[in-house]
Amino acid sequence: MYMTQALHRSMQQRPDKVAVRFNGRALTYAEIGDRVARLAGALRKLGVAEGERVAMFSLNSARYIEYYMAVPWAGAVLNPVNFRWSAAEIAYSFKDSGTAVLIVDDPFTEVAQKVAAECTTVRHVIYAGDGETPAGMLNYETLIADSAPMEDAYRHGDDLAGIFYTGGTTGFPKGVMLSHANLISSACNQPMSGTVDESIVMMHVMPMFHLACFASINAVFLVGGTHVAISAFDPGRMMEGIAQDRVTAVLLAPTMIQMGLDWMDRHPGRAAELDLSSLNSLRYGASPMTPALLERTRQTFPAVRFSQGYGMTELAPVATMLGPEYHDAAAQASGKMYSVGRPAHTVEVKVVDSRGNEVPRGTVGEIIVRGPNVMLGYWNQPQATAEAIRNGWMHTGDGGYMDKDGFLFLVDRLKDMIISGGENVYSAEVEKALASHPAVAQSSVIGVPHEKWGESVHAVVVLRQGESATLESIQSHCRERIAGYKIPRSVEFVDALPLSSVGKVLKNELRKRHWK
Repeated sequence: MYMTQALHRSMQQRPDKVAVRFNGRALTYAEIGDRVARLAGALRKLGVAEGERVAMFSLNSARYIEYYMAVPWAGAVLNPVNFRWSAAEIAYSFKDSGTAVLIVDDPFTEVAQKVAAECTTVRHVIYAGDGETPAGMLNYETLIADSAPMEDAYRHGDDLAGIFYTGGTTGFPKGVMLSHANLISSACNQPMSGTVDESIVMMHVMPMFHLACFASINAVFLVGGTHVAISAFDPGRMMEGIAQDRVTAVLLAPTMIQMGLDWMDRHPGRAAELDLSSLNSLRYGASPMTPALLERTRQTFPAVRFSQGYGMTELAPVATMLGPEYHDAAAQASGKMYSVGRPAHTVEVKVVDSRGNEVPRGTVGEIIVRGPNVMLGYWNQPQATAEAIRNGWMHTGDGGYMDKDGFLFLVDRLKDMIISGGENVYSAEVEKALASHPAVAQSSVIGVPHEKWGESVHAVVVLRQGESATLESIQSHCRERIAGYKIPRSVEFVDALPLSSVGKVLKNELRKRHWK
């Protein structure tokens, strides 16, 4: 298995098919293949050796997709940059990984210059924007134009393909080492599940540095589909892009879905003008979707097939999948629709106790995963690797249970579990109860210090526009749905929850003022 294999196949079998659309420009497979081979040649001319790290610090673009193919084509190693990080966190990842080349676009040139000046390993900075090339940087398009295409270096199998840093914002990140086999075996799960084929026109909305988006890019390449990129998430631009480019599939975090539906409600005239009939597949991930939001989405897009996946960077990233067949009324009634699905085709999943023994079905424990998708390890962190991967099993740190039919249900990150008076409270369960409250748009549940109970359950709530609620009404609503010790003892109402770049609630940010 190797990263560029599918691109070679499409260059041979469908050279004139549109591979990528971005900002009104279309590139065929023949064109993008030539640009990838030339960019790889340019990297080699700059002295990038096999296995050296090349970083991308950019918003979504066609060039980002080229980067993902050109770096392995050159025999080098990917290092995509989380653009939400501070300069210090980015500099740490470059020094830690020994990054040699940095590719940057317009919004981040200033930070890139600061980081490159601090990192002695960075020999070249390549400007991939559309303006004037900043002093001291090389121009992306000029490098492609002036370089001959090179033969694929053909790194494959267990060769290192990329270092994907995870964490940050709460401490220095860890570099997850993923091989060619890790990434491609994981991407294979999507076409194997029947949710992706050659007809797909996939809009990439999630940040491309994020592995969920990269996995979608790989899956679309595997089947020879078409990529549509938008630079950053904007609900109006997304809806207009779906109509304009006849997009058939999109991957979104639940918060993005909600913002898209809210945009349609606020702009009914514009929304009515858009032909969104091409959309037939909506995948969601990064965090659970509440039953209320799922039902609202189904009512808005009745012909769309829903699917979701669960995983993590260390799993390249897929562990389980819940296909469209489990998003109907029967699956909703049985509760299967609220699971994260069954283990993907190439993956084994178990739920175990603290000693690593598999627990009975329906019992909460830690989710562990084994398969060709499990990372090689953490870059320069052998102890952390040994703690995470034991006997070939990746210990996720996520709590969940499996039902008798092999469907996996998440309950919480183990570190997010609230222990109140000796009882375990899983925040996801409380959040599910809150989601059914008619005034609640979003919520996040955390543990806060309590002198008697150790921790108490605290809810942070965003109300629907024009609605109101009180602690008492919240508690009364929850009392009918969950046990008394799980009911929030306090609540704060906020205008918005702090979110990561892919729509996950940053619970550490919510905890700070309570625990510091």
